[in-house]
Amino acid sequence: MGLYFSISGLLFIIILMYNFFSKERINSLETKIYKYMIILTSFGLLLDIITCIIFNAGLDYHSIAYVFASKFVFAYFVVWFLLFAFYIKSISITNVDNRKNLLNTTFYLFIILFFIVIPFIFILPVDYELVNNVIVPQGIPVLLTYGVSFILIIYSVYITIRYRKNIVKNKAKPLYIFVVLLMFNFLIQRFFPEAFLINFLLSLTVIIMYFTIENPDVKMIKQLNIAKDQAEKANRAKSEFLSNMSHEIRTPLNAIVGFSECLIESPHLDTEAKDHAKDIVDASNNLLEIVNGILDISKIEANKMEIVSKEYNPKEVFNGLCKLIIPRIGSKPIEFRSNITEDLPGILKGDVGKLKQVVLNILTNAAKYTDRGEIIFSVSCINRIDTKKCSLNIAVKDTGRGIKKEDINKLFNKFERFDEDQNTSTEGTGLGLAITKSLTEMMGGRITVSSNYGEGSTFRINIEQDLISMEAPVGSSEEIEIDYSLHTGKRILVVDDSKINLKVANNILKPYNFTIVEATSGFEALELAETGTFDLILMDIMMPKMNGVECLRRLKEIPGFDIPVVALTADAIEGQDEKYIQAGFNDYLSKPIDRYQLNRVLNKYLGGK
Repeated sequence: MGLYFSISGLLFIIILMYNFFSKERINSLETKIYKYMIILTSFGLLLDIITCIIFNAGLDYHSIAYVFASKFVFAYFVVWFLLFAFYIKSISITNVDNRKNLLNTTFYLFIILFFIVIPFIFILPVDYELVNNVIVPQGIPVLLTYGVSFILIIYSVYITIRYRKNIVKNKAKPLYIFVVLLMFNFLIQRFFPEAFLINFLLSLTVIIMYFTIENPDVKMIKQLNIAKDQAEKANRAKSEFLSNMSHEIRTPLNAIVGFSECLIESPHLDTEAKDHAKDIVDASNNLLEIVNGILDISKIEANKMEIVSKEYNPKEVFNGLCKLIIPRIGSKPIEFRSNITEDLPGILKGDVGKLKQVVLNILTNAAKYTDRGEIIFSVSCINRIDTKKCSLNIAVKDTGRGIKKEDINKLFNKFERFDEDQNTSTEGTGLGLAITKSLTEMMGGRITVSSNYGEGSTFRINIEQDLISMEAPVGSSEEIEIDYSLHTGKRILVVDDSKINLKVANNILKPYNFTIVEATSGFEALELAETGTFDLILMDIMMPKMNGVECLRRLKEIPGFDIPVVALTADAIEGQDEKYIQAGFNDYLSKPIDRYQLNRVLNKYLGGK
């Protein structure tokens, strides 16, 4: 009877081995142990079958062949239980701090036990008695085998109970099933001694382990889910890091730019000092561009960049970009020409912020790498009235240094800069074009380049936008004028935990003739808002103890509160303006404070032209 069970067990194990080894597996310690257990179990079943065949063939069970075969069976049981106990230990202490040390200690103890027990099994004699046609082994090797196996089972149960909180659901089931089956086996053998089922029991345990713990497909899915969770946590951490980086870098830049602009406008400084102040502003803006580039590429890689579609006037956008690029050309002997088609629609809808960034990056590169000649900025379009779509075709042609043919394919790679020996005086990180390409493709567009080295380059961008109207909105203008006399006496509450930032805000707002009240915390802002009247509140976001969002929430709990609150923050990652508008702010200003945006906000909430 035992022979038939061993043969069926071996067939099951062979099928299991094929499934297990033919699939990709997780390279973990427990999986490695299980691999050895499968191989060992198949060896034990084969050995059991051989001993049964030898006995049934009429070979004397006192013969050397039978004795050595049976001793191999004893050794097999000891090794199997050692592996099983080590497996239970490895799955039980997954969340323990000193896991590696505990496993190493257990491993060496088991190795010592192996080298003590196995030699005794093979050296010491074994006696056999035939009782009711069943061979019953006797002697010290038999006692050692049963004793060590029993101790290892008790040890496994102890480890499972002690570390039960660390064991993932279903991982302890094979041990519980194994103990139940072992007790069931002892009962069967008591009444049917010829039914030697221990090997079949071990193979059944290995099979159960496969379907409850060690199935490669299930483990791979679990591993993928763990990797997914870790990636999502990493993305959240990266987003928080980007937001903090933006805040930490923009806060001192706000002070540098703000004070420098105040120096430029001061009537008490001579021309040379104002030129130095202007140089400081230009250098700060260059630094801000580099910081924005690093933050943008990080956000793109973290999959946190989103498309934010808004209606805009394309003529105003492209004319505004022309005005921005002319100062960047500076005193270079370069003629800048723009050819913007007359049939450009009056209102388009798309991510105008990213569109401006893409075109400005290309124009800025043309200004950087062109020393003389011309830069031609062309915009044409194909209007499809029936589908309400407009295909913008934008080209920037320059007579600059050009790009070698072998470098064109690497042009949009991150951190790539070419001809460093010629470009040592040119500022930049090599991120601009990589960001440009990523943003263009995010908007569903395409960017191409053609170049002759030493003669110049042409960049072409094609982006499709929603066509809202062919007519431009009435009264639209890129420039926002401000009438300072309209704001005399208006009360502005500026909330910021940084005294330097408060000083910057005071200096920037001074020409508007406001009455400015300062608050250095959210708590102070609440007290002032309850006791005084204000026409506008400029609120910093990242403040200790009570941040700007929480302060706004409490302000709105004040009965009758209707003061416009504008977020004034160095947290300027793209998309944060929508975030703060959703949080309840009326508007958003980023640091360093942009005069154009400041005038827009003041006109909107305090009245103006």
